[in-house]
Amino acid sequence: MTETLKQIVLAERPAGFPTDANFRLEEQPLPTPGEGEVLVAVKYMSLDPYMRGRMDDGPSYAAPVPVGGRMEAGAVGEVIASNHPKFAVGDHAFGMFGWTTHGVMSGDMLRKVNPDQAPIQTSLGVLGMPGFTAWAGMTAYSKMKAGETLVVGAATGPVGSMVGQLAKQAGLRVIGVAGGEEKCKMAIETFGFDACIDHRGKDAKAMREALKAECPDGIDIYFENVGGPTLGGVIPLLNLHARVIVCGMIAWYSGESDETGSMPLQKLWRHALVKRLTIQGLLQTDHVSRFGEFLKEVGPKVAAGEIAYVEDVAEGVENAPEAFMGLLKGKNLGKLVVKVG
Repeated sequence: MTETLKQIVLAERPAGFPTDANFRLEEQPLPTPGEGEVLVAVKYMSLDPYMRGRMDDGPSYAAPVPVGGRMEAGAVGEVIASNHPKFAVGDHAFGMFGWTTHGVMSGDMLRKVNPDQAPIQTSLGVLGMPGFTAWAGMTAYSKMKAGETLVVGAATGPVGSMVGQLAKQAGLRVIGVAGGEEKCKMAIETFGFDACIDHRGKDAKAMREALKAECPDGIDIYFENVGGPTLGGVIPLLNLHARVIVCGMIAWYSGESDETGSMPLQKLWRHALVKRLTIQGLLQTDHVSRFGEFLKEVGPKVAAGEIAYVEDVAEGVENAPEAFMGLLKGKNLGKLVVKVG
């Protein structure tokens, strides 16, 4: 067994879009699990847009990563030492180990993963936090009804693709927004969307015209993952009593300018009043008590092929920064994970 671990730490806080200088690869002695703890050799770790916010030292819903601290991430791997009764050597476990090759954590903070039910990396995507986020938002807040129209940004990502498939199964018309012809084709052919709009090169006005063509009866539900011109295009098309579920704003995570175009706050607020909109923020941490219900409902659908998923796999923890920066620019195709071991 290797005697060291490799990890990526936050070298310095980014000023705008992250660069290589913001990350540092370190090597440390392999930790020994204490009482009630488990040592895991990480096989796969997740890369997600929310991690960009953790790099900043500002008020948010979670504490930032300290300078010099390990970058945060959910990861899944094999137990190689255990002092916890629920985990034996050879078991697989999910935990918030971070950008690392190995992690030690209390067994009470880990979730056992059964590799016979689904590939273990699905615990990072379709059967993990992203899939659960989509399911929680749709079941708790969407009030979706057959015949309605839903629009979702970042449509081929792990959240957006789950949102769209759940809506289609409920009888809605589903319109995706994605970056590039390949992703739009995937939204339709792999995930079953009715249509998908390529946002690249479009300002808010162009997005509004493209969305209007695909949503002739307006928009009843907007699942917000992106912000930017997509949001500016959606708002004027929202129907009476439309629901907006705010999950992410990737277009603005690195301090980019407001690109909603002709949608100043005054106009947005008037739309909210006149259309009697419901605008609901979504954090999956508010719904963790329902995770078992999610797995019970969605797990069999994934196993039966009724819920599709696509993974984009990078190799090696040392390549996580480059893959993460690509994610923020939309270069990934599907759920981005890093194969560590």
